Amino acid sequence: MRIASLKHHTESASLSIENWQIEPAQHWGIFSTHSHAASLLVRILSGELEPAHGKIHELPQRVACISLHEQQRLLDLELEKDDSDYLDRIDYGSTVEALVLEAGCPEAELDALLDKADLGQLRHRGFRQLSTGETRRVMLARALAAAPELLILDEPYAGLDLAHRKALSLLLEELSEQMQLLIVTSREDELPPFITHVALFDEQQLSQTLTHEAWLTHPVMAQMKALSEQKSDAMLALVQAHQTAHDYPNPLVEMHDVKVEYVGATIFTGVNWQIEQGQHWQVRGPNGCGKSTLLGLILGDHPQCYSNDIRVLGMKRGSGETIWDVKKHIGVVSSALHLQYRVSCPALDVLLSGFYDSIGLYQQPSQREIQLAREWLSLLEMTALEKVSFRELDYGQQRLLLIGRALIKQPALLILDEPYQGLDFLSRKLVFRALNRIASTGLSQLLYVTHHEEDTLDAIQNFVDFEAEPSGGYRVHLQTSSTVI
Repeated sequence: MRIASLKHHTESASLSIENWQIEPAQHWGIFSTHSHAASLLVRILSGELEPAHGKIHELPQRVACISLHEQQRLLDLELEKDDSDYLDRIDYGSTVEALVLEAGCPEAELDALLDKADLGQLRHRGFRQLSTGETRRVMLARALAAAPELLILDEPYAGLDLAHRKALSLLLEELSEQMQLLIVTSREDELPPFITHVALFDEQQLSQTLTHEAWLTHPVMAQMKALSEQKSDAMLALVQAHQTAHDYPNPLVEMHDVKVEYVGATIFTGVNWQIEQGQHWQVRGPNGCGKSTLLGLILGDHPQCYSNDIRVLGMKRGSGETIWDVKKHIGVVSSALHLQYRVSCPALDVLLSGFYDSIGLYQQPSQREIQLAREWLSLLEMTALEKVSFRELDYGQQRLLLIGRALIKQPALLILDEPYQGLDFLSRKLVFRALNRIASTGLSQLLYVTHHEEDTLDAIQNFVDFEAEPSGGYRVHLQTSSTVI
C-alpha cells in the first residue's frame, strides 16, 4: 500500500501525508502527538472518509477497524432501534451474538469467534448492558468477522482489564501471521514486539517513519513529558485561581449493607463504605464486576440507589432530594457520559454545561462563566474550535472537553471512570499530572478508576477492590492505608 500526496481537512483537524510506503510483510505502529491526526488517518484508511486530495494505492479490499469512534457510532445505531417505548420491558439493544453475526460471521464459526474474544458467557447480553471493556471485545469480534486483510486497531487496549489486555496481546500475535496490522496507540508500552515500523504524526502531518528499534530511543517521549509538566502547572493554576470555599458534611458518602442484584444475578452485596473528608479512592476490578455500577449509585444514575441505604453529601437517597441537588457538587468523566453526550452543541457550550450538570446548554451562562470556559479552551489548545460542534470533534478532543467540563465548577467529589480513554500521549500525561496535583492539594476529592497500573496516582492511598465469589457475583474489599475491611 502506498499513500501519495494525501491531504484532508475538517473543521477540527487537518492531515497531510507526502509519501508513505507500507509493504505487505510489515506491521506498523502509529503514534500521534495529537489525537485528531490519528483519528483522521483511521477514518480515511477504513473507508469512512475520502481524502480531499491524493491517492491511496493498493489498499487491501477487506479492511476492518476497531476504534472508540466506531464504538460510539454503533451505540448511535443501537439507540435509533430502541423499542423500549413499545415493549413491556427495557430494550437493551441487539445481543452480542446478533451483532457479531450481523458483521458477517458465518453461523458455523460463531462459537469459535465468541470464545476468541471471551464473549461466550455474554452472547445473549444486550449491547447496552455491557461494560466498556466488554463492548471493546464485541468490536474486536465484529472486526474479525469480516475476515480482513488489513486490521486497523485504534487504541485497542482502551477499557480492557489486565487479563484481557494480556489475552489481546496473544491474539494480536496470532493475527499478525494471518493479516496486516496497523496499531494506533498513545502508550509507549502498547506496541507489540511483532511491529516492524512506526509512523510518527505531529499535529497535522506524517513527520517521520522509522523502524521499531529506532522508535524505542526516539526523543519525542522525553520532550512531551516535559511539555505536559508545564501544561499541568497551568491547569492547576487555573483551578486554584477560581477556587471557592465550600462546607461539606463528613463523611461525603456513606453506604450501609449495599447490594445490587438483577433477576437471576447478584452483582455485589454487603458493601459498607464511607468516604471521609480528605480521602481519595481508587476502584479496582475486572471488566463487568460492577465498578461503574458502584459509581452510579453515588451519582444517582443507577435505579437501585433508592432501594439501598446511601447518603451522599449528607442527603439520604430517596428522602426527597433531587438528583441535581447531589450532582451540582460532583464532577464526572466516564465512558457512559461520553456515549450519552450526543448533542451537537459547540465546544464552548460543552464546558459551560459543567456549571449546570446538563448534556448540552439550556441556560444563559454568566459573563464570568463564559470567560472561565474560554480560559479552559485556551489551556486545552482548542480556542479555534470554540464554535465547532462537539459531534464534529474527534474522540480525544471530546474527552478533553468532558474533563474540562468536570473540573470547571470545582466539585467536592470528582468521579473519574477511565478518564484517559481516547487521549493522545501529551493530553494523557497532562491530565494525569494535573489530577495528581489536584488530589494532593485537596482541591477536590477523587473517586478514580483505571485498569493501567502506570496511571495509579501517588495521592491516592485508599482502594476498593472487587474480587469474584465462587458462587457468582463479587465481594468488595476496602483498603484504607494498611487496613483491609
